[in-house]
Amino acid sequence: MDGRDWNLFLLPYEQAVEELKVKFRTLRSELKTRQSYAPIEFVTGRVKRISSILEKAKRLNVPMDKLEEGIEDIAGIRIMCQFVEDIYIVADSIRQRKDMSVVYEKDYVANHKESGYRSYHIIVEYPVQTALGLKKVLAEVQIRTLAMNFWATIEHSLNYKYKEQLPEHVKERLRKAAEAAFRLDEEMSSIRKEILEAQRAFEDSSNLVSNVLSGIQELYFYHRVREAARFQLRFNELWEHEDVIGLKMLAEEIRQSVERAKGEAAFGGRS
Repeated sequence: MDGRDWNLFLLPYEQAVEELKVKFRTLRSELKTRQSYAPIEFVTGRVKRISSILEKAKRLNVPMDKLEEGIEDIAGIRIMCQFVEDIYIVADSIRQRKDMSVVYEKDYVANHKESGYRSYHIIVEYPVQTALGLKKVLAEVQIRTLAMNFWATIEHSLNYKYKEQLPEHVKERLRKAAEAAFRLDEEMSSIRKEILEAQRAFEDSSNLVSNVLSGIQELYFYHRVREAARFQLRFNELWEHEDVIGLKMLAEEIRQSVERAKGEAAFGGRS
C-alpha cells in the first residue's frame, strides 16, 4: 500500500456523492411538480470504503497510482424506481444532462448477470470544484427497482459471508429468487396505470386535507375564530363521510375567507 492521505484522496468523491444526491433529488421534485409523477422513488449514495477499494484494485489488477481511472465506483449513487420502465426514463434524463458526462453504460436489466443480478449502470464523469481547482471524478449511478435492490442487497450480504465463493445450492436459490423478483416487477408493470391512478388519488386527497387545515390555521392567525371554528366542524363532518367533493368546495370557501382576511389586515381592517 502506498503512503497516500486517504482522507484527502476521498474528499472529491465525498463531495461528488453529496452534490449528485442533491441534484437527483431535485430532479425528482421537479418532475413530480411538472408531471405529477416522478420515475425516481428515492436516491441514496455512498463513498466506497478504503478496504473495498483496495480489494477491488487487487482483484482487477489496478495499480495504486491508477485508482482514479481504474476503480469507477469509488463514488456511488443508487436511484430507486417503482417500475422497470422508469429505469430507462431516468437513464435517458441522465444522458441529457450538461452537468455530467456519460462515459459508458451497462444494461444488466435486459441482459442480467448469470447470478440473476439486474440493474442499470451508468458511469459518469462529474466535475467537482475543490480548493485546488476543478477536478473530474468518476461515479457509478445504479438505477434499479425496489425488487431488484432487495435481491442485490441480499446477494451482497451472502457474498460477504462466503467471501465471493457462494456454494452452488445458494447460487441456485439466488437465481430463482432473482427470477421471482423480476416476475414481480413485470406484474407491477402490467398494472402500472392502476397503481399510478391510486397513488395520485391518495396524494390529491392528502394535499386537499392539508390545504383545508392550513387555511383554518391561517384564519385563527387573523383572529377569525368563529369562522375558523365553523369551518373546522364542517371539515370534521366531511372527513368522517369521506366526502371529497364537499372537501374541495370547503377548501375553496376557506381560500376566499383567507384572502378577505389578508385584504382587511393589509388595509387596517378588523383584527
